[in-house]
Amino acid sequence: QKYGYYHCKDCNIRWESAYVWCVQGTSKVYFRQFCRTCQKSYNPYRVEDITCQSCKQTRCTCTVKMRHVDPKRPHRQDLCGRCKGKRLSCDSTFSFKYII
Repeated sequence: QKYGYYHCKDCNIRWESAYVWCVQGTSKVYFRQFCRTCQKSYNPYRVEDITCQSCKQTRCTCTVKMRHVDPKRPHRQDLCGRCKGKRLSCDSTFSFKYII
């Protein structure tokens, strides 16, 4: 799971997502995300590891984990190429086998 930056060239809308699924050890994206306006699917133009803002590590042991993701923000399952139309959402499971 990584963090991605998206841009819809048709609507000129930009968005970010903490639900970018890549081939392990690479930045090759498995699933596209859909623009909320025109519903066209896109790969992110930039992908990075989800890092702690305190220690700058991807897997940290900080007691207060400050990350550049908001865990309270709901996952837009209707715009996610991985879990759109599926029973379970990306934010409720981490196992690939439960989504397919």
